[in-house]
Parts: sequence; C-alpha cells; structure tokens
Amino acid sequence: MALAHGIGSQHDLPISPFYAFAGAFTALFASFLVLGLLWSSSRFRGDRSGIALPAALQRTADAPATRAALRALGLAAALAVLAFLLLGPDDPARNPGPGAVYVLFWVGLVPASLLLGPVWGLLNPLRTLYRLLPRSLRRRPAPLPARIGQWPAAVGLFGFTWLELASPDPASTTTLLIALSLYGAAHLALAARFGERWFAEGDAFEAYSALLARLSPLGRRADGLLVLRNPFHGLDATPERPGLVATVCVLLGSTAYDGFSDNPSWIITLQTSPLGRTPTATLGLLASVALVATLYCLCAAATRLVGGPHPGPLTAFAHSLVPIALGYLIAHYFSLLVTEGPRTVIMAVGTDNRPEPLSPLDPGGLAALQVVSVVAGHVLGVIAAHDRSVRLFPPARALAGQLPLLALMITYTLGGIALLLN
Repeated sequence: MALAHGIGSQHDLPISPFYAFAGAFTALFASFLVLGLLWSSSRFRGDRSGIALPAALQRTADAPATRAALRALGLAAALAVLAFLLLGPDDPARNPGPGAVYVLFWVGLVPASLLLGPVWGLLNPLRTLYRLLPRSLRRRPAPLPARIGQWPAAVGLFGFTWLELASPDPASTTTLLIALSLYGAAHLALAARFGERWFAEGDAFEAYSALLARLSPLGRRADGLLVLRNPFHGLDATPERPGLVATVCVLLGSTAYDGFSDNPSWIITLQTSPLGRTPTATLGLLASVALVATLYCLCAAATRLVGGPHPGPLTAFAHSLVPIALGYLIAHYFSLLVTEGPRTVIMAVGTDNRPEPLSPLDPGGLAALQVVSVVAGHVLGVIAAHDRSVRLFPPARALAGQLPLLALMITYTLGGIALLLN
C-alpha cells in the first residue's frame, strides 16, 4: 500500500501552470480589494453566535448514555486496530492496521471534524482509559501552567508526521505498536499528573480535530448550547493560546513537505545523502515547518510595524492559517481517503477479494480539486484576517496592516500550487 500522499502532476492539470498561478494571484488580490472597499467593520462574533438546535437534540447529544457510547466506540476501534497490528501480518497490503492509522484515523478526522465538530475529544480512547484508572491516581491533579498552551500538541503532531513521512519504516506493525504504546503511556502519565484537562490541551489529535472543527457549521456557543453557525464565527473564536502558531505551522509545513517529498530531485537527494535517508528526511521536514513558521513570524512583525502596536501579533492572526491548512489537507489527502479508505475497510472485514476501489475523479478533475482547495483556503484566510484587522487596528491603518498578510498568503498559495505541479 502506498502511504505517500498527494497526487496530480503537471500533465494532469486541466489548465496550464501559467493560468493556475495567475488565477490564484488574481483571486487573492481581488478578494483583498473587494473586502477593503465593502467590509469596514468586524462582522464575526466568535462563540456568541449561532442558532440553537432543538432541545431534544441538545439533550440527546449531551446525555451521559450518548457520551458513554461514543467513548466505548472509540475504545473498541482502538483495540481493534491494536489487534490487527499485534496479530496480523507485517505487510500493509494484507494488514488493515497501518491504513486504519494513517488513512481512516489521520485523514478521516478531517471530514469528521468539519461535519460534526471536535469529535476526537468524545472518541479519544486515552480519555476512556484515564477514567478507568484507580481513583487514587486521579485524585488532586496539579494545575496545568497556562504558558504550556498547545506546545505539547504541536510537538505531538510533529512526531506523528515524522513517523509517517520520515521514519525508516512507517507502515511496519512493530513501528506503529511501539509509537502508539509510547504515546499512550506518556499521555496517561501526564493526565494522571494534570487531570483530564490535559487531553484537551496536550493531546495532538484532540488539538488537530478541534482546530479543524473551528470551520464546522456545528459548534458550542459561549452559553454551552449546541448551535448551527457560520463557520467564520467558529474560526473567529479560536483561542489565542501559546503554541497555536506552532501547531498550525506543523500542519502546514508537514503537508508541504509531503507534497515536495515526491519530487524526483528530493528522492535522489534522500538516496544519495551521506547522512542517510531518515536523517535527511527529518532535516527536510524540519526545514519545511521552519520555513512556514519563519514566513509567518516575519509577516506578524511587518503587520505590527505597518498597522501599529499590538500586544499579540503572532497569535492574533494565527486563526487565518487554519483554512489554509485545511485547503492543503484536502488537496493532498483527498485521493488517499477515497481510495485507500474503502480498501482498508474491505481488508478489515475480511473481504479483500473485492475489486480495488477507484477514485471518483479522473486525473484532471482531481487536479482541479487540488488547485481550487488551495486557492479557496487562502481566500478564506484573507477574509478571516481582514475581519480581525478591522477590529484591531484604527480604520486608517486596517487595510495597510493587511498587506503583509496578503503577501504571505500569496507566497503560500504560489508555493502550494508549485507543489501540485511537482
């Protein structure tokens, strides 16, 4: 099974590279001008917005029986994956375990979180195991320092993407069992120290699901009610915590590296590097994340110079990177989910003699989806950044303060499309 992500080379594109770049630039610049002319005050209200769902649905969603059933489902699924990894053959073509981890879980969390909200917080088997610990181990948790924020989640996400993209044998059952065991043991120990709140703050996959869920039409209002909302309101409510920028930059940088890793020149570099494949791939992954983060930090500094002083320029606009990350995730992982996802399920239920599932899109349609996803993600980021800018800066500086962000998003867009042309 090919676990490399992202397809759609230059000859697949239904338009020429020139028109792809020109169209992306035009879409971003035109949206910036239109917003500057027609959007002069902030319109997003964060977690104060939304239409409450019917009371019966609220009660069902919040019922202890519903929560217990979801926890049981998450634990059962995790035990099934561990059973496949322990008892199945060490061959991803015949063992559904690796596909369950890298496709159904990692990639499948994207549409699940977009449609249903932060679902991993309800399914997380580590939360369930923590609740099963002896009461003596869960007594008097220490307060979690606020400065930690989402840094542990950012480190955990980098570790998972390293496992997938740079480790020597990511699909090996032994590798996955060791990685999952170490991750689970570490987080259970930290939860025993800091309480169940640790999972919401430090678990990489809960942070991943929660970030994507900011763009879900389902959400919680400040009063706790389950509501239907404009996804921009949910995005606007993204907490500005330490580590937020690092978390989003890991998502962006790792996805960018994933696209670049198929480049023939990089493949030759990995094969001929005197450091060896794994150290070289690790350095490439680190460099990709560092490049994304450096560009964003430079943009934040320029925004502060142009727009005026602001106490938190780094985190103030970090939420605008979430739709960009989503666009990259769709562009690179859609084909993997719709082909390898059904194939993994077929193996898991023991009917792998059926025909191989095919992608619903031909190469041209897939390439068009990739380009549209990348450009649309950046346009949504421009909208989110503009609304935040007119809220934070004086009217005379609000538009000028967005110029560094516009330059950043144009750079990210052109880079993303260049990876699709790989």
